[in-house]
Amino acid sequence: MKPGFLDKLLARIDRIDPAEARQLLDRLVREKGFLEQVFEALHEGMIVLDEDGEISFINAAACRLFGIDVEQAAGMPLSVCVPGLDWKSLAKPGTAVSRDLETFYPENRFLNFYLSPIQSGEGEKTVGWVMLIRDLTTTRQEAEQTLESERLNALTLLAAGVAHEIGNPLNSLDIHLQLMARKLKKLPPGDRAPLEENLNTARSEIKRLDTILRQFLQAIRPTTPHRERCDLTQVLRDAVKLLEPELESRHITVELDMDEDFPAMELDAGQFQQVFYNLLRNAYQALAGKDGIIRIAAHANEFEATLSIEDNGSGIPPEQMGSLFEPYRTTKQSGTGLGLLIVRRVVREHGGEIEIQSEPGAGTRILIHLPRGPKPVRLLEQPVSIIDID
Repeated sequence: MKPGFLDKLLARIDRIDPAEARQLLDRLVREKGFLEQVFEALHEGMIVLDEDGEISFINAAACRLFGIDVEQAAGMPLSVCVPGLDWKSLAKPGTAVSRDLETFYPENRFLNFYLSPIQSGEGEKTVGWVMLIRDLTTTRQEAEQTLESERLNALTLLAAGVAHEIGNPLNSLDIHLQLMARKLKKLPPGDRAPLEENLNTARSEIKRLDTILRQFLQAIRPTTPHRERCDLTQVLRDAVKLLEPELESRHITVELDMDEDFPAMELDAGQFQQVFYNLLRNAYQALAGKDGIIRIAAHANEFEATLSIEDNGSGIPPEQMGSLFEPYRTTKQSGTGLGLLIVRRVVREHGGEIEIQSEPGAGTRILIHLPRGPKPVRLLEQPVSIIDID
């Protein structure tokens, strides 16, 4: 329908034949229904508001994004349906606004909305507003993953450079200590003994530094998982057994809840033993005093396997939850801040994801979700009836 048609129609409404008026009314109803179907088909949210910011129309996508009931939304102010939006600061006549926002209900999402005024043909008076909403959650997550990958690559290059700079002096020191050991053999036994003790201590410390350096590089260097079919629950039990002396000295109880028919999986057992070792150490270090409990669970369904390590320790403050996977961000005096970063890298290299749930004073729960492998094609049942749309 051409712009201005309704104005011309209203100007001569008293001269229109009733039959013709009915045809025009039917045409308006059809066009309104057509536009509503188009708006409902959009994946983006769309809200039409009057000049006071009250909702005139809202499509299903916008209802889903904001958790709004479509039947109750009509005539409601937008600031009431979407708490946190200050309509007076947003609605500026003749000005379009584009903003990002984070919602927590019905889901935690990152959205972008574009608010544009609807102006009348004469005098450009604002008679309403249209708001378009896009879901940026996936895009934002991909950007964060890209940034994390770049950080990890930069960290790897830095580690390689540091290892090279430290490795050369260590080799030189080891060579000079060997030369000193040869000269010590020419000394009398009484003069040789105290010097040999100091020499052995120095060589032992150099060897320890070299071991730490190699372990650091092995942990941070990108590696291709050596996948073999193994029992992941047994790998987890081995990690617990490795830490048994430390757990017993701290009087920590370990509770196991693992499916007896937990499936064997294709993964790198060595890498996952390191994953469990890091997570278990984090768990018992968060436990202070007696009555410390670590609960370990392993369950699987048709699609994925889920392993969890939960403690009843001090928990993680909310302000630190967003930086858990950043390198060198740690709450421990002797920590490096690389443990969780390495854990997530290993899990993601196996196609999985890690999830952290924590409440200060109540403890922390870490879940590892791993896919069970490629799934076969499954034919869907034939629908009972098919509705043809003309």
